[in-house]
Amino acid sequence: MGNYFQTVVDLDATQADARTLADIGRDWLVREGIVRAELTDCVLGAPSGHAPGPSWAKAVGQEDWVPSDGLAIETGRSVFSCGQGEPMFAVCPHCAGRADFCTDRLEEIEGTWEPFGEAIDAWSDTGSAAVACAHCRRSADLAAWTWSDDYFAFGYLGFVFWDWPDFSPAFLEGLSRALGGHRTVLVQGKL
Repeated sequence: MGNYFQTVVDLDATQADARTLADIGRDWLVREGIVRAELTDCVLGAPSGHAPGPSWAKAVGQEDWVPSDGLAIETGRSVFSCGQGEPMFAVCPHCAGRADFCTDRLEEIEGTWEPFGEAIDAWSDTGSAAVACAHCRRSADLAAWTWSDDYFAFGYLGFVFWDWPDFSPAFLEGLSRALGGHRTVLVQGKL
């Protein structure tokens, strides 16, 4: 068993505007009836959050189940991850070369993960880190790399929905528009 989560991460939010954008996103979600305005004890790991609203189904692709928990909004520098497991690879934003972390047999490829692990620690501490690509040798901002199964996202604003059915593309596009057309990524996982 466990708890599933879906985090919509705003990739363009800065530390300075994350709180304002969080309010804008929350207000849109409330107006759409997707979540309720009042704060309640409805999220894992946070003192309070926003329970599903009367129109929660507008956000999901299929109504597999009724959401049992709500929305927590995280602001501040965060490394958003899938929770369980490990990423299989990362893709360079310059040349699209893959940094594979394990073989097809799921055996670790020595030396590949270390620069990324160090960069994740640095980004978590400072908000800035880069990794050099083994293929093109160019250094790239850690946040610009893409990850297998969108395993990681680095940002200052995340909308964390606990135990909801999968979101529809239309909902994700609508939230992105509400955030001023910012680029967003969906990080899904289980704890």
